[in-house]
Amino acid sequence: MSSIVTEQGILHYESIGRGQPVILLHGWINSWDVWRDSMMALAKTRRYRVYALDFWGFGDSAKGTENAAATYQISSYVEMVYQFMTTLGIQRAPIIGHSMGGTVALSMALEHPDRVEKTAVVGAPVVGSSLNPFLRLAGYNAIAKLIWRYPFMLDTIMKILLAGDSKKVKAMMFRDVQRTTMESFFRSIGDLRATDLRDRLDTLESPVLGMYGVKDNIVDPSNARLLSDGVLASKTVMMQHSRHFPMIDESDLFIETLQNFLSDDDTNE
Repeated sequence: MSSIVTEQGILHYESIGRGQPVILLHGWINSWDVWRDSMMALAKTRRYRVYALDFWGFGDSAKGTENAAATYQISSYVEMVYQFMTTLGIQRAPIIGHSMGGTVALSMALEHPDRVEKTAVVGAPVVGSSLNPFLRLAGYNAIAKLIWRYPFMLDTIMKILLAGDSKKVKAMMFRDVQRTTMESFFRSIGDLRATDLRDRLDTLESPVLGMYGVKDNIVDPSNARLLSDGVLASKTVMMQHSRHFPMIDESDLFIETLQNFLSDDDTNE
């Protein structure tokens, strides 16, 4: 277990491998662990030093910060990634994000283009209105408080959302949601719900890869079209047998696609 100290508290991360740095960002109510198998696969190539971060409020990173309203939002997580890279002396790196982490990765490329070599997003919302209605509702304080007060409601919602997912995905999600707090739970998804990057995508000059599960019921896979239409140097891959977690649902194809993107010096299509 590794960590750095930030103004918002401890930032936990895990790392493996040697070579070019690659940064992985998890999604809402998730943790670094969603990337465990992907990290090992990338490290086996002996080309990459892979870092997987826990966002503030999730996993083993700091929770209960004094200014939760400002901490658990996309712009703050962009700053978190920037602080992490600066502290570890990483000048420039590919950033890969799943779901909310993908939105953070895109935002990082927009805000700090000199620090982002490439961006890969997996089931990530370009626009918050593409989130499942249950997730959009979770971003309201009153509803979040009700869900947190009556845990069976959260349990029921998660069972509905994950009904078609594998046992591995279900076990991971039910474990990770226990490691978050009501503040990070509703404030982060509330900010994600209000996010809309469409008007800025055409300013991205570095390569972008979008991977979306055709059967995704958490984030509308039509976000792939927003990326391909908005980003000049983009490539999108539709994972035919995946839901919201292609890295688990189609792990071999996922790693092959990601490795090709990372090693390709000309990803323009």
